[in-house]
Amino acid sequence: MTDAQVQGVVFNIQKFSVHDGEGIRTLVFLKGCPLRCRWCSNPESQNLHPEHAFNPSRCLTAQVCGRCLNACTSGALSLVDGLIAHDRSKCSECFACVRACPSGAQSVYGETMSVRQVLDKVEEDGVFYHRSGGGMTLSGGEALMQHEFANALLREARKHHINTTIETCGCYPYEHLHEACKHLNKLIFDIKSLDPVQHKKHTGVDNMLILRNFARVCEDFPQLPILARTPVIPGFNDIEDDILAIRESIPRRPNIQYELLGYHRMGQPKYGYLGRQYELEGAKLDEAKMEHLRKIAS
Repeated sequence: MTDAQVQGVVFNIQKFSVHDGEGIRTLVFLKGCPLRCRWCSNPESQNLHPEHAFNPSRCLTAQVCGRCLNACTSGALSLVDGLIAHDRSKCSECFACVRACPSGAQSVYGETMSVRQVLDKVEEDGVFYHRSGGGMTLSGGEALMQHEFANALLREARKHHINTTIETCGCYPYEHLHEACKHLNKLIFDIKSLDPVQHKKHTGVDNMLILRNFARVCEDFPQLPILARTPVIPGFNDIEDDILAIRESIPRRPNIQYELLGYHRMGQPKYGYLGRQYELEGAKLDEAKMEHLRKIAS
């Protein structure tokens, strides 16, 4: 099988991004992540397989439509007080309701695509990459959870002279990252906390493998531009000592930069679509505190 034929599960291809690498970029979001961050803005990315989602605000109602009710054969859809309800314990994820829904209220996160199909989408905006210095960024989830697909994408993109970047949490066997870095123009690596107990409490895993992989990639690829990032999360790592500790742990080299990302809740509605609870309900990051942390990080 050639690289162009390798398949993986993609849940979004976002064009005209300017925040995830240099220039104008196309972001390819891959399904699957080893972390379960309490603040995750892409909860639909966490599981590897395609997932059913239901947005009731787009539903035409059973009185007007009701096509999804007729399409469902597992009993997962029913009427509760006149409104369509979804019982995930009964759902077989056959997605018949998605195909029947005319409004997009019933949808699916995730689609199996080949490397060639993805790059066909990416190359549609090739003129913008050449003018701006942009290209393709792999994100997720964690792109290297599907490491064979991700690395095939990177190799094939470089053959087509597409600038490549990957955003990663760093939690997987180092060999997957080492292979990816051979075909990258830039690496964006998240370091969320140096405290293993707090890291596990808020992300579901400790940070030992992540920190070890970061140290190794800095040593093995001294010429690769690396951006270390820390998402600042209320109640987790939003104090000066935490940010200073991370900053001091990062090697001071010309190819390595460090920046902070401010907490946001833009992904919160998707938890409801997936039948999940958002754990940081009501959390807010003080803007003055964030500005102070940015100053000490720099």
